[in-house]
Amino acid sequence: MAARGVGLWTRLPLGAQAGGRVQRPIHRLLSYPGTVAADLKREEQPSGNVETGSEDRTPQKRFSEVQKERREQAQRTVLIHCPNKISEKKFLKYLSQHGPINNHFFYESFGLHAVVEFSQKESIASLQNATRTPGLGTEAVIPFRSRFFNLKLKNPSNQTSEQSSLQCSDQSPPSSKRLFELLHYAESIDDQLHTLLRELQITEENTKLRYLTCSLVEDIAAAYFPYCTVRPFGSSVNSFGKLGCDLDMFLDLDELGKLNSLKTSGNFLTEFQVKSVPSERIATQKILSVIGECLDQFGPGCVGVQKILNARCPLVRFSHQACGFQCDLTTNNRIALKSSELLYIYGALDSRVRALVFSIRCWARAHSLTSSIPGAWITNFSLTMMVIFFLQRRSPPILPTLDYLKTLADAEDKCIIEGHNCTFISDLNRIKPSENTETLELLLKEFFEYFGNFAYNKNSINIRQGREQNKPESSPLHIQNPFENSLNISKNVNQSQLQKFVELARESAWILQQEDMDRPSPSNQPWGLAALLLPSVANSKALARKKRKRPTSERIKNLLESIKSNNTENSTDTNGKGTISTQA
Repeated sequence: MAARGVGLWTRLPLGAQAGGRVQRPIHRLLSYPGTVAADLKREEQPSGNVETGSEDRTPQKRFSEVQKERREQAQRTVLIHCPNKISEKKFLKYLSQHGPINNHFFYESFGLHAVVEFSQKESIASLQNATRTPGLGTEAVIPFRSRFFNLKLKNPSNQTSEQSSLQCSDQSPPSSKRLFELLHYAESIDDQLHTLLRELQITEENTKLRYLTCSLVEDIAAAYFPYCTVRPFGSSVNSFGKLGCDLDMFLDLDELGKLNSLKTSGNFLTEFQVKSVPSERIATQKILSVIGECLDQFGPGCVGVQKILNARCPLVRFSHQACGFQCDLTTNNRIALKSSELLYIYGALDSRVRALVFSIRCWARAHSLTSSIPGAWITNFSLTMMVIFFLQRRSPPILPTLDYLKTLADAEDKCIIEGHNCTFISDLNRIKPSENTETLELLLKEFFEYFGNFAYNKNSINIRQGREQNKPESSPLHIQNPFENSLNISKNVNQSQLQKFVELARESAWILQQEDMDRPSPSNQPWGLAALLLPSVANSKALARKKRKRPTSERIKNLLESIKSNNTENSTDTNGKGTISTQA
């Protein structure tokens, strides 16, 4: 299901709410100790200085531990398509015949569905044994025993009178109008950024649904590879995912290799009879081709299956209608999972990181700097790297460099993937928190100043060392891949798109400098972050310049003068406040 983006913001009439303050909705976040949601919930609790991110540290679980717990939860979980008129009490009583239920929730996607987590895996086998294969009259069915069930009422009339209103979990982000109102009535720019994060981040229920989808795909793949695992990576697990984002997953066959490495006693060694192919890429293509065919023919809810096998990274793309996700399946993409773990660590180290990343991404999408369609646009991953780099450049730094995280690693953290050193510490509790106390308000403004005046013509962005370096190539924007150092993750960005980013960054810095940043505007005019999401003067001027040459807008000129005078007054340092070359 495609994500509902923020889109193009307009000056919406706030009418009835103008005299009062919008009541902030309660964000229902079901959480369990040690999970990602529990960590996020702890971040929101008022311990220490939440505004600056220097809150008291609570022990947090490693990325691998969280993934393991989530997978185990998913293996005890079933997906059930329910009739629209159903008694929740009777529904739970019926399923409880097969064993105790830990938790459940309902949601809508091509009908009403329920996600039910049992306490024991044996309960699923009991439910499957009590389930019949439907007959479709003149059509034949494929008798595939999955964990995706269809529930029907024997006597619908008896259920109607006892039906209670079901509380459905929302699997989509709020509308642009709703989000705009919440930002307008926030108490400060810091509060705006926290509000945006709270409304757009993946919920606990949505996280469970993502792991369940991977587990259902794993059930199909396990018919051929019994010890395989299907793991989510990217936005679904790195703590920077937005409600409605795609689900990236990879088929991990390394468990087979671990089993083969077990020592055996005796005078003989047994090996499986296998077929050989000329290269690992061809093996990947053959495996994905078969799994894609199985998903297409046997996978309940899997539609629109495309086998994109000639891409640089072969994949199978499909939609899981019942879960509401657009899915991409690859094999043995371990570097991508390691990148997800690195971002998870950075997001967990300081509460300001995720709030700033979500706001910058939302700003970029509102101005069409990013797109879900492949092209010359800046990607969300590149924007996240830019935010991390900026926070490494503060004084004192808010985030450590990747090289520093490598020095903290111990023997069990050592990780070499395809010749690339992907080693860094996995225990978040051993990383010293930052002493930086800057507000999100200041960081947002100076992010735009820093990258509005970055020397893109000669410097590259490198989070491994946390400092500007000479560009090794001529691409307009160069952001070094944190693990595959020879790769530029922003190689697709052309000069036109980079120039658009620079102009919008400068304009946004100018807008924030003109704001009364201590309190919201008393009128209905947008302010703070909301003002940054409105249609841009720079955008409209750029369109006009295509028709006829015009000088740079007065607004941009004033911005440059404002930034230059502001930077001249401050002492030059390395935290982004000093004078930086305006060559772009």
